[in-house]
Amino acid sequence: MEIIPAIDLRNQQSVRLYQGDFEQTTLISQDPLQQAKQIEAAGLKRLHLVDLDGAKSGRPVNRELIKQICAETALKVEVGGGIRTLAQINGYLTSGVSRVILGSAALTDPKLVQAAVDQFGNDQIVVGIDGKDGKVAISGWLEKSDVSMSTLMTSMIAVGVVNFIVTDITKDGTLSGPNVALLAKLQQNFPTAQVIASGGVTTVTDLNNLGNAGIKSAIVGRAMATGDLTLNTLAEVSADAG
Repeated sequence: MEIIPAIDLRNQQSVRLYQGDFEQTTLISQDPLQQAKQIEAAGLKRLHLVDLDGAKSGRPVNRELIKQICAETALKVEVGGGIRTLAQINGYLTSGVSRVILGSAALTDPKLVQAAVDQFGNDQIVVGIDGKDGKVAISGWLEKSDVSMSTLMTSMIAVGVVNFIVTDITKDGTLSGPNVALLAKLQQNFPTAQVIASGGVTTVTDLNNLGNAGIKSAIVGRAMATGDLTLNTLAEVSADAG
């Protein structure tokens, strides 16, 4: 199991939201760079960064901080939140970011995803599919669409996307366990894709359950911040998988 620790950025600080609700924000750290360095020191290799201000505004907001994290750590950084143009994608990928996550754009602007995969390759472009009751949510989860998560995955695979971060937003930030059934079903239905689990991962058992369901990567956010899953534990689980 590849473990990808998550840091959500808002106002240059590390925070966690409850079910994507901007009104239910918990401050995790006033120094996200230091937090990233601790993640690296524990032996973890990747970092999942979300520009929450960007997700809300539709443009990158915390880019300079993200650039600094890339410059001052050796972590493979993936970034999502408010990325809407090829120029923005290029700006991140040329400033040290390993992978860019396209979320709302996958639904509202599929031609952008196609162009991004064609230009930058499917190893650098990840699609984030966030949903509730099997339907896709967009714009920082502020809007729910009528499109099913499966339908969106089908169309994205058709343009060459391989890696998908799938989040059940009813689970995100709740410490209630991931939606293993949803994730397993999507992975089984789309065997050529890699489903990366996100939302609700709280215990080593959760990670084992995901692994048993065929999921090879998981993002851990709030459980890392609360200490339910320590950095050392995450590094051990990640190392065991390796």
